[in-house]
Amino acid sequence: MYKKILVANRGEIACRVFRSAKKMGIATVAVYSDADRQALHVQHADEAVYIGAAPSSESYLNIARIVQACIDTGADAVHPGYGFLSENAAFCAALEAAGITFIGPGVRAIEAMGDKITSKLIAEEAKINTIPGYTGEVRDADHALEISEGIGFPVMLKASAGGGGKGMRVARNAEEVREGFERASSEAQNSFGDARLFIEKFVESPRHIEIQLIADTHHNVLYLGERECSIQRRHQKVIEEAPSSFVTPELRRAMGEQAVMLAEAVEYCSAGTVEFIVDSERNFYFLEMNTRLQVEHPVTELVTGLDLVELMINVAAGKPLVMSQEDITLTGWAMESRIYAEDSQRGFVPSTGRVLRYIEPSGEGVRVDAGVAEGGEVSMYYDPMISKLVTYGADRSQAIERMVEALDAYMIRGLHTNIEFLSDLMRHRDVANGDINTHFIEQHYPDGFSGTASDDIALLAAVAAMAEHRLQARMGTPSEALSVSLAGEHFDIAFHPLRINGVVRDWESHWRPGQYHFWLEAPRRCFTIERDGLAWVIGEHGTQHVIRVLTPREAALSVHMIDKTPPDLSQFLLSPMPGLLTKLSVSVGQSVSAGDELAIVEAMKMENRLSATQDGVVKAVCAQVGESLRVDQAIIEFD
Repeated sequence: MYKKILVANRGEIACRVFRSAKKMGIATVAVYSDADRQALHVQHADEAVYIGAAPSSESYLNIARIVQACIDTGADAVHPGYGFLSENAAFCAALEAAGITFIGPGVRAIEAMGDKITSKLIAEEAKINTIPGYTGEVRDADHALEISEGIGFPVMLKASAGGGGKGMRVARNAEEVREGFERASSEAQNSFGDARLFIEKFVESPRHIEIQLIADTHHNVLYLGERECSIQRRHQKVIEEAPSSFVTPELRRAMGEQAVMLAEAVEYCSAGTVEFIVDSERNFYFLEMNTRLQVEHPVTELVTGLDLVELMINVAAGKPLVMSQEDITLTGWAMESRIYAEDSQRGFVPSTGRVLRYIEPSGEGVRVDAGVAEGGEVSMYYDPMISKLVTYGADRSQAIERMVEALDAYMIRGLHTNIEFLSDLMRHRDVANGDINTHFIEQHYPDGFSGTASDDIALLAAVAAMAEHRLQARMGTPSEALSVSLAGEHFDIAFHPLRINGVVRDWESHWRPGQYHFWLEAPRRCFTIERDGLAWVIGEHGTQHVIRVLTPREAALSVHMIDKTPPDLSQFLLSPMPGLLTKLSVSVGQSVSAGDELAIVEAMKMENRLSATQDGVVKAVCAQVGESLRVDQAIIEFD
């Protein structure tokens, strides 16, 4: 067994690998860039090595520096995590040349499955169900249109070396093919250094279901059940679960057997995932194979009881699997929500900055794989994932119920997160019923996400008043009555017993730092709670309500306070995210119409097209191509 493992990655996946390695008694090494000197994964490792500047091309993608870090620390194996160099055959070969084990598959499997065109050809040869399409290289936009018209709209343009939703575009007409080709190839080049695309028929209303594999060097290949990852946004997974409510035992077996056939065709060894799309009639088609650990692997671990990282390490060390296919059972249900630093109400744009307050949920059936802690920073250079929140239950409804409560209990301050959106998703009736597909978000949130309103204003008022009363009691000056004005309604709260507008209410509560579990003649609800100046910030389903609690005398005086009116910025195009301005599509004096492209901002290696929302004339250009933009920085002013 290895004495020391270096993890060629960062964030939550590096922390995750360290946990299993330490459990196995193996020393650990972290690598870090300028942006990650104080990062959580650096703190969790036994040793840490600096490998370069913040841009990933100068650090986490620099093969020579990572190999040298292994040599300098005496690491005899490398776990790549996911992303970065996890599916890079050159990295695998460089490690092998240096006498260092790559904890993953061999070069042949990485090359075969890492190229989407090659992998589809291999799948077809192995008699795996595949999607109709063109598997040759697409030369240019004209060629893309010719192919697309031959296949029939809609089509999917996909990066050959792609993954994580980058370099993918759906096209339903000729114009979208041309625009999609330019955007997808540009993203593919920026993300993978490979601009090649291929085109497939786009399957309407599919479900995204994947099979987890584990294979050893002794020709044993097992499938560990399925995960459903149908709830996606921009082809990036948002919610994952295991098992799938849509998959029958017969379908699971058929998909599992085809996944094993594909792995055997490339002599696969390690953990890997074969992804399929499944139509409403349960016909399934090969999508791609990921020759690495998946982001969503924890849900499989919870329902199988297996540690996938430990299995990967053992397999890489030459140990045979100690179980057979008959030993694999799926027990209970697991759900995973990806917690991102992004502003859900502004088109899910990334949110960067320092985490000023961080409190994780806990309790039975709750697991948090985090990559950021209080005081940590979410950088513009990397994926904005903060953590993965995973819940487990005896059945699907219990797993969802625990997820809703855990999201309510999660406190992250200092930047925007998608917790409010995730909470809204998990409380959606169709999610509860398992009525989902890969277009769920665009179908149910066609205009984006605009937030959620409280379903019980009186409950919010009571929570704020109880918090104020508790604080006053600790100071020795408790009021017997307090007032709260919220959403146009007024509430008089009295205590001993609790009375809301004169009506006595039964209640129970449980306080934890930053969290308040509160019962008010209803099932338990969890709120985040913190003091902000003279007000309370009450978090409900991820929404923060700033509530001022007043004594009756203060309430009478508050009517004389003057509200400040925010400035009107409607004449400006503001950057919705921190990022790089890569293109300005207009000039001063130019007339634009609603829908016209104005600029492109690149953030997290994704190109974001900013368009006009109404007709107008460009008065001034306020930023230059190549400039790093702040959130809400003016790019264009209109007359």
